[in-house]
Amino acid sequence: MGVGMKIRSYAKVVVITCGLFVFLFSGFGAAKAESPQKPKLGLALPSEKWEGDLDGMVKRRMIRVLVVYSKTFFFVDKGTQRGISYDVFRKFEEELNRKLKTQHMRVNVVFIPVSRDELLPALSEGKGDIAAANLTITGGREKLVDFTDPLLTEVNEIVVTGPESPQIATIDDLSGQEVFVRHSSSYFESLTALNERFKKEGKSEVKLLPTPENLEDEDLLEMLNAGLIKLLVVDSHKALFWKQIFPDLTVHADIAVRSGGSIAWAIRENSPQLKAELNEFVKKNGQSTAFGSEIFRLYLKSARYVKNAASSAEMKKFRELVQFFRKYGDTYGMDWVLMAAQGYQESRLDQNAKSPVGAVGVMQVMPATGKELKVGDIRLEEPNIHAGVKYIRFMVDQYFKDEPMDNLNKGLFAFAAYNAGPGRVRQLRKAAQKRGLNPNVWFNNVELVAAEKIGRETVTYVSNIYKYYIAYKLSQQKYIERRETKEQFEQQ
Repeated sequence: MGVGMKIRSYAKVVVITCGLFVFLFSGFGAAKAESPQKPKLGLALPSEKWEGDLDGMVKRRMIRVLVVYSKTFFFVDKGTQRGISYDVFRKFEEELNRKLKTQHMRVNVVFIPVSRDELLPALSEGKGDIAAANLTITGGREKLVDFTDPLLTEVNEIVVTGPESPQIATIDDLSGQEVFVRHSSSYFESLTALNERFKKEGKSEVKLLPTPENLEDEDLLEMLNAGLIKLLVVDSHKALFWKQIFPDLTVHADIAVRSGGSIAWAIRENSPQLKAELNEFVKKNGQSTAFGSEIFRLYLKSARYVKNAASSAEMKKFRELVQFFRKYGDTYGMDWVLMAAQGYQESRLDQNAKSPVGAVGVMQVMPATGKELKVGDIRLEEPNIHAGVKYIRFMVDQYFKDEPMDNLNKGLFAFAAYNAGPGRVRQLRKAAQKRGLNPNVWFNNVELVAAEKIGRETVTYVSNIYKYYIAYKLSQQKYIERRETKEQFEQQ
């Protein structure tokens, strides 16, 4: 099988570059549009642990800000760092250096992207100095870290529904329903408290379905809007903003699992100097200023939609093709759900799809490639899916077979290699390892380097397939649960 074989991509990847105008970041002082001549803040993931206050940070000339790598707060596009957290802390860096009169010996703000469940542990362990990620102050979190003065107050955690959601009229209607939630989120604490109330009242508890920590609220709202999931709880300001972008969302502002919350930056305990400096920054700049308006304009440029991979029509199509994905997934040792997700990305699982360059079918296979793969007539569904799975298997065996990766990451790296080229991915993995990142993990590791070095196309391509993969996995789990329930009922 020739390495030069290619399967052309037909569907455009879904890209969301719009940001979230959250009032915690909405306007700390007036600022002009960013000039490209200004020095860039460094992307760094220092591995050493250090604990101390602002005076020590000034001596080190480094303040480490723990952020979540997301379309909203922090991302890197072809070497350019962007996002709300980046812009706000760039201004903080400028004001601090002006105050300290550091001149050429500047104190640098460096950003350390982590997943949400790593934010507070990393802060406590001295792997960062500030956690900036739209964090609600909760009793559980205050036992671990300290917080600055609130950046935003009177925040309610409210219910949001989509086109495939059940009817929700009151908070009690959540009883017995399934809600997708990150374990590390304040929403989880709020829903757990609600379940305690339901339990005392003899009502069915809310079923809390764990959500991957690398998915942000904007990702989940996007999936809710597309009908991939049923129910969410999010901060009111996020829900109201994203309603403008995703019209099929219904914001239930009067159904809150937490009311009057406050959002702030987290810092380690016993850091009075840093806390005072950050509080002064917040107090001086306030909310709804020219800087906030600029942030709003900058991060509200565009948004595209995740296609509904789990709608009734699409799921019917999916079930019809499952037998082929299962068959060749087993044949080639590939996760058949992951391959189905790629099929959806390539053609929306449409065998009649044909790209402008001639790629055909579910997996968008070029005719010449189909002949070389020797799988039969790729104009038919089964040979077409056979070709796609066989080619990805070749990519895995050729480049990742002996690498210490789990099966999911082997698939993700194969998709990245398909999109960017295996040689480029090899270079990205080496660069990631030099930075102390895990070269065998895509999310929050090699993808960071990919975004910086080659732009967001490959990052978005892989991420989009992963979103579809989650949707199909959840649907598969629901099917198994229904089957087991039916069997138990029949045995009674």
